[in-house]
This record gives sequence, structure tokens and C-alpha cells, in this order.
Amino acid sequence: MPTAAPYRYEAQAWRTGLSRIAGVDEAGRGPLAGPVVAAAVVIAPDRRIKGLCDSKVLPAEKREALFAVIHERAVAIGVGVVDHLTIDRINILEATRVAMMQALAGLVVAPELVITDFVKLRECPCPQRNLVDGDARCATVAAASIVAKVTRDRLMCALDVEFPAYGFAKHKGYATADHIAAIDRHGLCPLHRRSFVSAWRQGNLFAVETSE
Repeated sequence: MPTAAPYRYEAQAWRTGLSRIAGVDEAGRGPLAGPVVAAAVVIAPDRRIKGLCDSKVLPAEKREALFAVIHERAVAIGVGVVDHLTIDRINILEATRVAMMQALAGLVVAPELVITDFVKLRECPCPQRNLVDGDARCATVAAASIVAKVTRDRLMCALDVEFPAYGFAKHKGYATADHIAAIDRHGLCPLHRRSFVSAWRQGNLFAVETSE
């Protein structure tokens, strides 16, 4: 079992009298197709959830189990979804920020502190901490990563029904060999991020993912 993310940063804030700490993370920055999804999660100090980890290191069945526990125990959950057309128009980093702000806006409580997985939210009205590897170092960010990942995976499985030739339910839009073979065979479908596919073909996808 991967090492659980600690509540270190939340505990520091709780000791100062803050109680509404929102962890924020995204899923889907790297794929060639589909949306980017962000989540914001607030966990109360007396309702901590055990076993929260970066969603990328958890098997799918464990992510699903924790997703259910998070929805049962969290004070508040917000989700933001930004589609592939917007990603192509404003770039993936800005689309991620938009999705994160949507997720924060969806919370039923106003956060007193926001902790992100490194992404700085310029329009966030409250204090924030932007942690490198936040999803591995901060439990609420790990919870957000799980909610975002499971939500996006479910969206891609649903879209697989609409576009069955591409295998989205299996690879969720990432640049796997099967996905590239499907693109070569059928061309791009309406869900593909044109800027990402073009950059991938030029061997420059990393620049698109991290561009300002």
C-alpha cells in the first residue's frame, strides 16, 4: 500500500484556528483527448480520512473505495470540468486554473485556506499554499486528486460509448500505443485536443503541458 499523505499542513492551519482548509488538485493535464477535471475537498479535523494518497499511485479499485469514503465524510466537495476546446484555446495550464476555480466555487463552505498541488491560483480570494508534489504531501490535496481522477475516468468511460473506436474507457485519452494506432486508423475525433496531438507528433508535448 502506498504511503498515505499526512495532515501536516492542515494541522498547522487548524492550530491557528482555521477550520475550512480546501485541498485542490486536477486530473487530465497530459491526455491527448477529453477534459481536464479539478476537485476541491474540505475535511474537518475530527473527521479525518485514513489512507489518502496521490491518486496516480493507487489501483483503480482503491481509488473508487476512497472516492466513496471522501463523499461520505468530507465537509464539502467541489468539481470543475474544462473541455478540450477550451484547453486548445487557452492552453492546459490556464484551463487547469479555470477548473480549479470552478471546483472552489462549487464548495458549500467558503475556504479559509487553499492548498494546491503547486498550481498558483491568481484569482483565489483567500490565502493559499502551492506545494510541490502536494498530492503526496498533503491529505486534502490527495483527496482532491482522487475525486478528480475518478470523476474524469468515469467521464471518459461514458464518452467511450459515443466514440468506441478509440478505446477511451481503457486509456482515458492518454497517448498509449493503442490510442495512437486508433488515431492513425480513424483520424481525430471531436474529443481530441488538437494542440496536444500536434505537439505529440512533433515530440514536444511537454512544452504544451507546462506552457504559460
